Order: sequence, then structure tokens, then C-alpha cells
Amino acid sequence: MGSGVCAIAYETVELPDGRLPLLMPMSIIAGRLSVQFGAHFLERQQGGRGILLGGIPGVYPGNVVVLGGGVVGTEAARMAIGMGAQVAILDVNVDRLAYLETLFGSRVILLYSNSQHIAEVVAAADLVIGAVLIPGRRAPVLVPRSLVQRMNPGSVIVDVAVDQGGCIETLRSTSHSHPTYMEEGVVHYGVPNMPGAVPWTATQALNNSTLPYVLKLADHGIKALDADFALAKGLNIQDHCLVHPAVQAVFPDLAH
Repeated sequence: MGSGVCAIAYETVELPDGRLPLLMPMSIIAGRLSVQFGAHFLERQQGGRGILLGGIPGVYPGNVVVLGGGVVGTEAARMAIGMGAQVAILDVNVDRLAYLETLFGSRVILLYSNSQHIAEVVAAADLVIGAVLIPGRRAPVLVPRSLVQRMNPGSVIVDVAVDQGGCIETLRSTSHSHPTYMEEGVVHYGVPNMPGAVPWTATQALNNSTLPYVLKLADHGIKALDADFALAKGLNIQDHCLVHPAVQAVFPDLAH
């Protein structure tokens, strides 16, 4: 604010339909990695149950529960289905569940997200993916400690929502160098910035999404915001003032 720059934030550039185009590639990567990592930590040597997510003929596949049917949850389900797991997705948006049915058909169980359904499916899950995002707010705690205690020993929880506080009560932030810990007999993975594990892919994806906006700013300067709704929504600071409503709510002392 003191420098007088016009500041546009990646996480607040927003399309008219509410999508966040500069965050979407990272959400896609995190969703896909969540199942990749979950499958790895289900191995016995990693503290897991020793379950192969896809099973083999004659042996049950792993049971994957995805909490949230947004970009992260959809990509997690896509990976889990591709590996041959049994998959359930829970979401509070019935329209989103209907859309997911058009994507996955009968290959997934689609449930309305309430405490009863969550309790039923999480207790039987081998891998739980937390994929809940409420923009600008802390993620709601959907899985209490009492439910984690009911999970099978060696099950795995991967909470992509850890950046927003996590949707699992027993989940805390970890690091890429020490990604997991054991709590209530369940392996917990809570690494923020999961795409950092695959920096080459993440960088290429972010460049692809960012370049069109950078070119508009290079060609037109701040006037690019007049012609591009998404860039205008991303504006955080202008003329020494904090102008984004959501950021003003977080830093009320700085708002004018």
C-alpha cells in the first residue's frame, strides 16, 4: 500500500461463473496427487493397511471417500477410478452431484454430504480425501476425532483443505520432508502446497494459465482491468488503498 503499486492476487482473479482460473491448475494437481500419495501411504512399509487401491481379480479393491466434489474432489475421484478403487463422493451441492454423475456414471457413489452419510462412509474407508473449499473462509470440520477413531487401523487421510485449516479434526500441517504422522491409528498426510512435490509440472501449468493475463497487462497496463472482468476481480491494492472486499474483511484496520 505504501509503494503505490496496483496489486493483483492470483487467488482473487475470478471468472464470471465463480471459477478461479489461476488456482485451478494447482487444484487439479493437488487432487490427482492426493490419491497418488494416498495409495503410497496405504503400503505397509509406510504405516498403511497394506492395501492395493485397485485390488486384483478375486480381491476387493480399496475404498476411497472424497469429501467435496469441486475441482480437487473431481480430480481425486478421476485418479481413484482410474486405479480401480471403489469411490464415493460427498457434496452439499445437488447440482454438482448431478454433474458428477454425467462424468462418472455408475462408477462412483454420489451422496449428499451430511453427518450421517459422512459417518457411514468414512468409518469404512481405506483412504479419505478432504477436498472442501469455501473461498475466503476456514474449511468446516466434517470428520471429528470420534469418527477417525472408528476408521480401520492403517487407513489414510489426505486433507487437501489443510491450507484452509483442514476438514479433519485430527489433521495438522506437515511438510514435504516429513509428510505424515500417525493419529488414532490412522496415517495423516497434511502437506500444504502439494503441487510443490511436482514443481516442473506445476510451473508449466501455472505458466499456461498466467500468460494470457500477463500479456494483457503488458499490452494495456492497468487499463486491462477495464476490459477483463477476471483481472478486475483480482485487484487487491490500488492508489495506496486496500480495495478487495474479502481482503478488507480480513484486514479491517487497513481498509479505507
